[in-house]
Formats: sequence, C-alpha cells, structure tokens
Amino acid sequence: MNNKIVLAYSGGLDTSFCIPYLTKEKGYEVHTILVNTGGFSPEELRAVSAKALTLGAASHRNVDKSGEYYDKCIKYMLFGNILKNNTYPLSVSSERAFQAMAVVLYAKEIGAGAIAHGSTGAGNDQVRFDYFVGVLAPQMKIVAPIRELKIARRDEIEYLAKNGFEYSWEKAKYSINQGIWGTSIGGVETLKSLGELPEEAYPHPQTKNGTEVVTITFEKGQPVALNGEKTDPLGLISALREIAAPYGIGRDVHVGDTIVGLKGRVGFEAAAPMILIKAHHLLEKHVLSKWQLYWKEQLSNWYGMLLHEAQYLDPVMRNIEAFLDDSQHRVCGTVSVRLRPFSFSLMGCESPYDMMNAKFGDYGEGTTAFSGADVEGFTKILSLPIKIIYSQEDEKHN
Repeated sequence: MNNKIVLAYSGGLDTSFCIPYLTKEKGYEVHTILVNTGGFSPEELRAVSAKALTLGAASHRNVDKSGEYYDKCIKYMLFGNILKNNTYPLSVSSERAFQAMAVVLYAKEIGAGAIAHGSTGAGNDQVRFDYFVGVLAPQMKIVAPIRELKIARRDEIEYLAKNGFEYSWEKAKYSINQGIWGTSIGGVETLKSLGELPEEAYPHPQTKNGTEVVTITFEKGQPVALNGEKTDPLGLISALREIAAPYGIGRDVHVGDTIVGLKGRVGFEAAAPMILIKAHHLLEKHVLSKWQLYWKEQLSNWYGMLLHEAQYLDPVMRNIEAFLDDSQHRVCGTVSVRLRPFSFSLMGCESPYDMMNAKFGDYGEGTTAFSGADVEGFTKILSLPIKIIYSQEDEKHN
C-alpha cells in the first residue's frame, strides 16, 4: 500500500490537526503543500513551513500560484465586475480551483497515493477539492479527516494539546482565509441569520479617519497604475489594500446558496476588490455600448456562479473568457475614488473613448446630433406597436 499522502495545508487549525492525526492515527507519511495565491507574506510562508514540520510532516513545500491566479481568474472576475448576489467578490472560493489543481500536480510529482484536505462536511470547499481530484487524479484516494470525524474546533485543539502542540482558542475562534482578492471570516456570529462580526475579527482594524482620493488607471480593462504610479496588477491590488483597508472599507456579510444546498453566511474584508470592481464598472459605463454592457452582465453572472460551484474546468468558462477579453479593448482611462471610513464613492473618470461626448450633445441640455422634429418622428415609430395593441383593446371594450 502506498502510504504517502499530500495534505493541502494552510497553517490554520483544521489542517494543522490533520498532520498528527494522519500520521499517528492513520499511519500516513504526510507531505504538506501550501499553495499561495497571494495571501501570504514571505515571513508567513516561512512560519507555516516550520509549523508543518514541527507538527510531523515528512516534508513541506510552498508553491506560488498568484500570477496564474490573476491571469486566469482574477482578471476575468474584474472584467465581469463579478459580485455574487451583488455582494461578494468571490474572495476565497475562486482561489480553490488553483489551489486544488496545484495540490494534484504535486501529488503526482512525488508519487503519492492519496490527497487530504481539511474541509468540513457542511461547506463548499469539500466539493471543490473532491471535484478537482476526481477529475484530474481519479486514481487517488481522498481523505478528509474533519469531514469524516465530524469534529468540533475545540476538540481539535484538545487533540493537538494531548499530542504536545499548543493552539490558542482565541486564535482559532474565527476561521480566516486570507487571499489577494479578499479575506473570508467565519465565526459564531455568522452561524445565525442575525449578528455582525466584531471589529477584532477583521485582519485590518479601522484606524484611518477623514478622506483621501486615489486614482486608478486601466488599460484594456486591467489596472496598471495607482495614483499615477505604474505597477503590475498584483502589486496594485496589494498597494490599494494597504491604503484602503485601514478605513474599514470592503467589509460585509455575504448570504448565499452553497453547492451542498444549504444557505450560508460568511463575513469578508475586500477593500481592493470592491474598489477596483466598482471603478472598472464605472469606466465601462462610459466606454461600452448598452448591449455590450447587457450581455456582459448576463455572461458574467454565469461565470461567477460556475466558478463558485467548482466548474472552472468546464469548456464554457473558456468561451465566456473569450467574450470578456474581446469586450475590454476600449476600457481605458482613469477613475478617481474618494475613500472615507467604511465607505468610498466614485468621483468620475476620464477616457479617450468616453461616449459621454459633448460634441454630440449634453444630456438634458441640448444636442446638435438631432432635432426636435427627429425626436417626434422617432417617438411615433417607437410607440407604434403599443398603439396597435391599445387600439385593439379599445375596440374589444367598445
């Protein structure tokens, strides 16, 4: 029997419990991997590596997939202005596809016979990990200790303590998944339909007051400069988060339908994604036609839903991405955003492709593009089908 198993490791309580449990109780040779999609600093990565080895992992590897995650996913979520249920920017759920694919690749590389994850039996992540393993490595066994044991977080801490590993309950009180596209936060307050997360649950405390203005420049839909300073998109997202998160911007609670059929609530903090999505959408309103905007919204809603429900590998996703790519050629310009505690507002934009062009007229004021007589004739033609319907109704009643 091949007892080599790869564990998708985050450094959190659930996956930390899995290492000694799989080693001591199940007899596996555990090899951990952390797939960084932009949520870890170099110091944090070193700490996670040391922690995995201390807990009993035979080896640990950190893999950086942040560039691939941006190029193949974040970019399209931004192009699509995707907010699930008009609220949630898919901060963590979108990462899971790239993390799961990297875990499968690593398991194949080292010749493992099984893959483990720390998902519970009531959430979405178990489906996502199982799905990608099932598609990409159907020969490998899937082991999910938290799901199989139905174990509570306090019991996990107790088990770790019995095996010589201390873990603070205060640290484990909230389940926090931090990534470049935002951070999800689960806790006792989100288990019921009423309740809000306390200030201390958020990774970035609100420390800034007053207001400030930031400018974001887009080229073909991608963010390329912050306050006039050019940078790569991932660097811009990180820099914008550092400016905006201390205002408490981007906090909310998402309520939605899970893949497993339950309704669920989760808190999140996503200052940079929320600002970028709203700024990008504003620019699109100025430079795209109404039918481009309409069909983008329809396809983007499907893209977000399918991504959330683990369907990233479906070929239709590549079809939608091709549409989104093609829609961004004119999405160029600079958007000004005013930041303030717990909120922000869009001040407007400048673009060489702005269709709000004074050369053709000012809405509500005057225009040289058509005359009043043109409007009279246009309105007669526009209203003709409804006139016919209403005339028939009048004939019936008479």
